[in-house]
Order: sequence, then structure tokens, then C-alpha cells
Amino acid sequence: MPTPTDASVAVGISRRIRYLLVAVVLAWVALVAVRTWVVDWFVVPSDSMEPLLRPGQRILVDKHVDQRAGAVRRGDVIVFDGTRTFGTVDERPLALQVLGRALGASPGHHAVKRVVGVGGDHVRCCDEQGRITVDGRPLEEPYVHPGDTPSAVRFDVVVPPGRLWVLGDHRSRSADSRARLGSPGGGLLPERDVTGRVTRVLWPPGQWRAVAARPDLMTLEEPDDRRA
Repeated sequence: MPTPTDASVAVGISRRIRYLLVAVVLAWVALVAVRTWVVDWFVVPSDSMEPLLRPGQRILVDKHVDQRAGAVRRGDVIVFDGTRTFGTVDERPLALQVLGRALGASPGHHAVKRVVGVGGDHVRCCDEQGRITVDGRPLEEPYVHPGDTPSAVRFDVVVPPGRLWVLGDHRSRSADSRARLGSPGGGLLPERDVTGRVTRVLWPPGQWRAVAARPDLMTLEEPDDRRA
């Protein structure tokens, strides 16, 4: 019975290595495609969205967001590119940026906030009870961090079509649209800069849970003087 020669063994090993490399490359391409067009994961970079999201948590982001005006809803929790609106930059070396993305870290120019005003909304702080109003109707905001007021910064903004007014839930710790009042753009985020909606906390395991995709907590109340 013929025995395999060193050459045939080498050919077999080489073929298996090639198959393995092809499989790794295909898996990498599939992962990149999924993270580019379908879903992605990010690390929460700060405490600005507490108590909903905490620093270091990994969150899943649905990237099926229509880039046309009106696709993002009031109350959505979103990840977005803040380069143009908030002047954020990723100052890490390129190698660390690539490694960080592979491990699920948020790019240094991305942020996580809640949408409070969409195109056409008149958003103002605040009414006589200290509540933010949209088109004259006060917001019920049970997600705001305990001990925080809806906003210590006064504002009165009409949101243009295709723009968003975004705030962190931890209002006293959030650099959001309010921080850019008076600057070019006025803190109004273009919808085209939205990466996607936060749908779930993935890590750590004990904190694995869904994040409501619908703006169920963004109930608009009728002003007191309009109630029967």
C-alpha cells in the first residue's frame, strides 16, 4: 500500500491552510458588511445617558435608518457622528482606532443621545413647571437622571427639516445640543449624521436587555390651560 510522500503531505497541508485563509477572509468580509449596513456595536463612552446607558456598556445599533428627513423619531436613542455638529474628533493613532473598532469600541467622533426635537418642532426650555415643551406641550420625561432638572440651560429653538435637537438623559453631565447654542449650526444635528438607533445592551451579561426602539416614554401632554 503506497504511503504518502513528504511532497503530498505538504500539498495537503498547504491546501488546508488556503481553505482556512479563505474562510477567515470571507468571515471578515461578512462581518464588515453586517457592521456597515445592518447592525453594529459600540461602547458607551460617557455617563451622559445614565441611568439608561452606563459607561463601558456595549450596545447594539440598528443601522436601518432612512437618511431622508423625518426618518428619525422623537424619543429615539441614537448613535451619531458628531464631527460636524459638535466638533468631536478621534485623536487616537489609526492603529488604535482600527483595533478599538474590532473590539467594539465607539469611534472617538461618535456619541449617544436621545432625540427630543425633530424637523418642524418648536422646542423650548422651560415652562412654569420647569418642563421642556415641544410645540407648546410639556414633555413627560421619566428617563431623566434622578436629581436632574430637564435643563438648567434655557433655549428656544425651531428645528429645521432634516435636523434634530438631541439631549443626554443625564442632563447635568451631557454636552449635547444645548452646548452648541450660538455656534454655527446651533447644535442642530443633521439626520444624515445618524449612524443608527440603539436597540439593546449587549454587555456585560448581567445587564443584557432591550432598549425601546419606539419613543414610548416621549409622551406629549396637553398644556394645563388646554385641559378640560
